[in-house]
Amino acid sequence: MTQRPHPSVPARLRSPVLGALVALLSGLALLSGAGVAAAQESTPKQSVFDAGEVEAIEEVVRSYLEENPEIVIEAINAYRERLRLAEEEQQRQNFVANQNNLWNDPASPVLGNPEGDVVIVEFFDYRCPYCKATAPRLKAMMAEDPNIKLVMKEYPILSEESFEAARAALAAAMQGKYEAFHFELMENPGDLSERHLRAIAGRVGVDAERMVEDMQSEEVDEAIRRNHQLARRLRLTGTPALYVGPFFQPGAIELEQLRDLVVLARQQPS
Repeated sequence: MTQRPHPSVPARLRSPVLGALVALLSGLALLSGAGVAAAQESTPKQSVFDAGEVEAIEEVVRSYLEENPEIVIEAINAYRERLRLAEEEQQRQNFVANQNNLWNDPASPVLGNPEGDVVIVEFFDYRCPYCKATAPRLKAMMAEDPNIKLVMKEYPILSEESFEAARAALAAAMQGKYEAFHFELMENPGDLSERHLRAIAGRVGVDAERMVEDMQSEEVDEAIRRNHQLARRLRLTGTPALYVGPFFQPGAIELEQLRDLVVLARQQPS
């Protein structure tokens, strides 16, 4: 329904008032610092209205928003949706640009089926409680689906102990014991001290002395360094961070959600 101009607005301003109202309502979507800065840059330094006309415009806008407060909510929701879509597109581009490093880095241990038709990549930290919650779900996914390739990205970010645990896991991988060591450590994180890491090694058949020596190797440091560099290129901000096929999933994931993403990944063109 067509709205009548506010009666206090002079006739010559009615069209500009409506334009200003539209501009203001659109501006409600500019809720980020970048948006505000852009709006400021595009605002004329000299107003085309005098003080009385500006006051009339402000009154129209105020009255309209009081009568139609849902407009504000709609603008905010529209802005959030644009942000979500933009983030999804950015993640898609990041995935495409870094797919080979995500899927095929020889320094990243692979669990499940190395020739699987769905690749899941996990960036994780042994100190992260959400990573610990996700670990048994990934293990269950591999158990029920023999065509899952799970690529493990040791990504210690939370503490120095996180780095020591990551080094120990990669050193266990040199003995062919990565999977057993990884899940044992996720299920029994302890204090991640060398004593505890040695105890985990003993439980899963890893030579603890050799593990401690290999933890200091350049090969292990380089693997962790590459994972950090890749995470920066992907703009990851925390753990766990998963890619299921091309689909990015930040944070802990439930098994049912993981199953759904695997189905979607299988539907993607190869």
